[in-house]
Amino acid sequence: MILMSGPCVIESYENLSKIASLLKPIAENPKIDFYFKSSFDKANRTSLDSYRGPGLEEGVEILKAIKQEFGYKIITDIHESFQAPKIAEVADVIQIPAFLCRQTDLIVAVAQTDKIINIKKGQFMNPADMRYSVLKAIKTRGGSEATYSQSQKYGVWLTERGSTFGYGNLVVDMRGLKIMREFAPVIFDATHSVQMPGAGGGKSGGDSSFVPLLSKSAAAAGVDGFFMETHFDPSIALSDGPNMIETQKLESLIDKLLAIAEISK
Repeated sequence: MILMSGPCVIESYENLSKIASLLKPIAENPKIDFYFKSSFDKANRTSLDSYRGPGLEEGVEILKAIKQEFGYKIITDIHESFQAPKIAEVADVIQIPAFLCRQTDLIVAVAQTDKIINIKKGQFMNPADMRYSVLKAIKTRGGSEATYSQSQKYGVWLTERGSTFGYGNLVVDMRGLKIMREFAPVIFDATHSVQMPGAGGGKSGGDSSFVPLLSKSAAAAGVDGFFMETHFDPSIALSDGPNMIETQKLESLIDKLLAIAEISK
């Protein structure tokens, strides 16, 4: 089972290292293909005053240090095409944010690296239409069609993170997991799926109490892995705290997901 986990944004090397250390029992589980996640820049924060991260240059150096210290594979976001070569120096998976999932030049720039591409489904997208975003990456890498096997071959994943449901809320349509898995490996983003965009008075709110319910449902439906942001104290996190799982509570949830996934097969 693929697992991408770490704090939403790089707050400091010290905090990142503390979370990475707490994740070691999960990362060392032989049933898990683990990727450490954190963003060097949160370019779509609600407010101009919100913390964005250390930026590209410093962020890449911090992620390199984590990779060297813990031996973790790394996933991080990209927002502009010029960032792709620099991010490829450290990342094993380069992620296209949900709001940018149709940005052709961005997808092509990442596809021109040799890294796995994880494209998040936009909150506004029909799951079936994500086929075309996948196909942009596959064609750039020399393929010709969007199928599950071709996506595996050319290193293209999709991530479900909920759909816009009125103002300030998201809802997960589990049918989308099956639809998208016909043409790509599918990751379920359990923490952003409980986000309440813009509901926090100049920032996004959320309700992490629903993360176990949604993630267990996704495991039963059949997915290739999970994306779960985590922090040792979500109440002090500088981004997406209301959605994140406390790191100390994550291992027991992962054990349940592994068991459900095994039964669902």
